[in-house]
Amino acid sequence: MTRTAEQMRQFMRDSLPDYYNESRIAGNVVDREAEELARVGASANDVLDQFYIGSATWGLTRWEKIFGITTDPTKTYEQRREVLRGKLRGVGRVNAELIENVAAAYANGEVDVTPNIASYTLTITFVGVFGVPAQIDLLKETLREIIPAHLAIDYVFRFFTYAELLDTGKTYGEIAATGKTYDDIYNRRF
Repeated sequence: MTRTAEQMRQFMRDSLPDYYNESRIAGNVVDREAEELARVGASANDVLDQFYIGSATWGLTRWEKIFGITTDPTKTYEQRREVLRGKLRGVGRVNAELIENVAAAYANGEVDVTPNIASYTLTITFVGVFGVPAQIDLLKETLREIIPAHLAIDYVFRFFTYAELLDTGKTYGEIAATGKTYDDIYNRRF
């Protein structure tokens, strides 16, 4: 935990002998040192954050280089982290669990993988989210790299049905009146 300048200042003043309490010079030295120590602590924590994909910001470029990913600065930090998590999870023996972990990293939700040995096909069903995940193209690319080439991949997406809409107790018109588009409703973004 990094201390703020005020917390550091209080700690330093509490550590000094009482006769320094009235000294403006000692107070000024403590104030300046506390500010600098707080800055150094914050900088050290920022560097430490770059060692973890989940908290990295300016260090994401380094992570992308390690995994051989081209840096796309137009993407948000979270989108870039999804790609990195997918790559990180894609290491190991290829099985349904590994594929589920990789796909879940991109989909931000639960994924079910069903192998069909007879037809050499894997069916990946997105059960935890509605609609097509935002980074589906990157997911397809990543899975194609880790799944053996002789297996075809089918993707199944879940969309919000009219029956599910009726179960909410709202009508299409009521939801559309809030400014939501058909795509928003279809992908359950309301």
